[in-house]
Amino acid sequence: MRMHILGICGTFMGGVAALARELGHTVEGSDANVYPPMSTQLEALGIELMRGYAAEHLQPAPDLVVVGNAMTRGNPAVEYMLDTQLRYISGPQWLGETLLAGREVLAVAGTHGKTTTTSLLAHLLEQAGLAPGFLVGGVPANFGVSARLGQGKPFVIEADEYDTAFFDKRSKFVHYRPRIAILNNLEYDHADIFPDVAAIQRQFHHLVRTVPGNGRLIVNAHDKHLAEVLTMGCWTPVETFGIGCGDWQATLVEADGSAFTVHRSGELIGDVHWSLLGNHSVMNALAALAAATAAGADPRALLPAFATFESVKRRMELVGEVNGVRVYDDFAHHPTAIATTLAGLRAKVGAARIVVALEPRSNSMRQGAHAEALAPSLADADAVVFLHRPELPWDARHVTAALGGRGSTVPNVDALLEALRAQVKSGDQVIFMSNGGFEAAPRRFVERLRHD
Repeated sequence: MRMHILGICGTFMGGVAALARELGHTVEGSDANVYPPMSTQLEALGIELMRGYAAEHLQPAPDLVVVGNAMTRGNPAVEYMLDTQLRYISGPQWLGETLLAGREVLAVAGTHGKTTTTSLLAHLLEQAGLAPGFLVGGVPANFGVSARLGQGKPFVIEADEYDTAFFDKRSKFVHYRPRIAILNNLEYDHADIFPDVAAIQRQFHHLVRTVPGNGRLIVNAHDKHLAEVLTMGCWTPVETFGIGCGDWQATLVEADGSAFTVHRSGELIGDVHWSLLGNHSVMNALAALAAATAAGADPRALLPAFATFESVKRRMELVGEVNGVRVYDDFAHHPTAIATTLAGLRAKVGAARIVVALEPRSNSMRQGAHAEALAPSLADADAVVFLHRPELPWDARHVTAALGGRGSTVPNVDALLEALRAQVKSGDQVIFMSNGGFEAAPRRFVERLRHD
């Protein structure tokens, strides 16, 4: 089958493309932005990439068009596809019907931590000898690819609550039919499609409705919004996880989360030692361990695998260290994620200065849905440089003013790099936080430091 994928260079659709190619299909695709690393990964698989969304890209007609959720009515390729009655399907539906049917699906849902937890769960199952397939919204360092079929029965998938396509406004994850589902956390996000938390809870309950009675729900014991979801109806055994509470419990050995003890229903499982930081990382670890155990792995035997987990690109990724200045790239998209990441780093570095470069890049951030929560989320930062592009529809100076002299705004990335350059000194921890490309700012800053 010849498949054409619209929006092929996104992390999710790029993974769909890689899986389709591995199944033996001829795959090609279009995207407005064809750039590394996804473009180079796909080209290495023999996938032809086309820049833009011209109708000519769908001529001659492919056997199937797979439509990414960034596509909208009015897009030339979408309008041509509809006018000529080409056969089309969404990426999540194609996955559910073509690849996931018959597999033991482990889905990882939540506002935060999906990519890291999905990558960690795949790593644990790999170390258990179960050879899982996976699709991750990033590139897990332990595997070097964002998706693979795998040789075993399990398939681990990052289960996003964002809508499926312009013609299917359900959340992506309703297509996956998992037997084991992690509900990691639930907060308000995606202000462009959800009016309130209740709307997101309804989508999560749709996911809960698809998990069979002989499956398992792995649920954050601290999260009241998830507890409310379960009161809407639950037909599947539930195991909870938490720090100091739940069926799976962690007790911190190190305050920064780099070491902790795990108990299950009061029984000691053992200690975890790893490179990740923060209470949120500990919660991700508990969720992944519980899910791997539900899939048949021995939890005690898995504990050494945490030490070899290399996380995901752009999750507190150390880009470089120059003259005592450490520079990190972090995929931040929500105040809670910002706060927990900084708290973990603070616990590790003590009194060392933490300098944050922040770009409000997600739809919710750009719309100002999280504006009031941003300043409190930056409590552990000693200095904040806020990228306030001219097109931002709200005034970021309200955020920096609330930081009590610790914050400033700049209009572009060049000015941001210069502002950082003027204030950093040896011993500083500099974190670039954005869920976009940030114009390669972290690596550009490292190069400036080296040049100086």
